[in-house]
Amino acid sequence: MIKEITVQELDANRFIEEKVEEIRAAVGGDTAINALSGGVDSSTVTMLGHRALGDRLRTVFVENGIMREGEAAEVVGFFEKLGVTVEVVDARKEFFAALDGIVDPEQKREAITQTFYKQVFGRIVRESGAKCLLQGTILTDVDETVAGIKRQHNVFEQLGIDTQQAFGYRILEPLIQLRKDGVRKLGKALGLPEALFDRIPFPGPALAARVVGAVTPERIETVRKATAIVERFLKDSGAFQYMAILHEDRVTGMRDGKREFGLQIEARCWDSVDARTASPTRLSFDTLEAMAGDITEQVPGVVSVTYNIASKPPSTLEVV
Repeated sequence: MIKEITVQELDANRFIEEKVEEIRAAVGGDTAINALSGGVDSSTVTMLGHRALGDRLRTVFVENGIMREGEAAEVVGFFEKLGVTVEVVDARKEFFAALDGIVDPEQKREAITQTFYKQVFGRIVRESGAKCLLQGTILTDVDETVAGIKRQHNVFEQLGIDTQQAFGYRILEPLIQLRKDGVRKLGKALGLPEALFDRIPFPGPALAARVVGAVTPERIETVRKATAIVERFLKDSGAFQYMAILHEDRVTGMRDGKREFGLQIEARCWDSVDARTASPTRLSFDTLEAMAGDITEQVPGVVSVTYNIASKPPSTLEVV
C-alpha cells in the first residue's frame, strides 16, 4: 500500500532531501538512466535525479514518432537552459512496427510498454551498464492501473512484475506518493520554469492514446496537426488539460460542393485538480466554432469536429 502525500502535507524541500538520499543509496557508485518525455512528472524526476547523481545520470528522450509537433527540440532546449544534457534516441521505426495492425486500446498500451522498456531502454541500459532507470510514475497512474480503468505504461511492481527479471534493470519511482498537484509544487521547488512545471499533462503512450483504431504515421500526423490547433486555442483557458482525438469512423461531409467521407476530430478540455475526477470546461461557443474552423481548414481530410461534454467518470481524460 502506497502512503499518499497530499499537496497540503508536502514539504517540498524535505521531500527533495529524502529522495536525493534514497536515489543515491539505490544507485550507489553506478550510473543511472533517466526517461524524459517533457511532461511535468518526467521533468520533475529529471531534476530530482540530477540533483542526486549529477553527471552519473544519463537523461534520454525517446523520439517514438508519436509525440507532439516539435516536442523533442522544445524539451532539449528547456533542459539545456537548466544545465542538463538530453540525448535524443530515434526509435520511430520500432514503435510503429510494434503498433502495426493493433486496434485494441490495452494491446496498444502493452505494445508501447514492451517497446519502450524491453527494446529501447533495454538496449540503452545494456549498452551503458546502468542498473537503474529513473522515471516519474505518480500515484494516479497506479490507482488507474490497479483499478482496471486503464493500464498505465509505467506501472509494474503493483501488478507483481519484477522489472529486473522482465527488463534487466531496476526502476526507481521517487514521485509515486504524489499526485499531479504535488508534483507541480515539487517541480517549482526544484527550479523548473513555469513553462515546465505548469505544463498540461501528456500521456505516456503520447498521441497513440488519442487515436481510436489503428496507429499509423499518417493518422498520427492528423492528430498531431489537430493537437497543435487545439493547444493554440485553449492555452489561456486555465483548464487542467486539453487535446484532440482522432476517431476511427469516417463521416459524411462536404468540400467544394461535393460529398466527402472524411475524418472526425473530437476536442476535449478538462477542469480537474488531480485527474481522478474531471468535468468538461465550459468553453464559449465562439471559441469552439473558431477552433473547429481552423481544424477543418488546416488538417487534411477532416470534415467534422465535436466537443466532449461527458465528465470523468464515466468518461476518462484520454480516449485510449
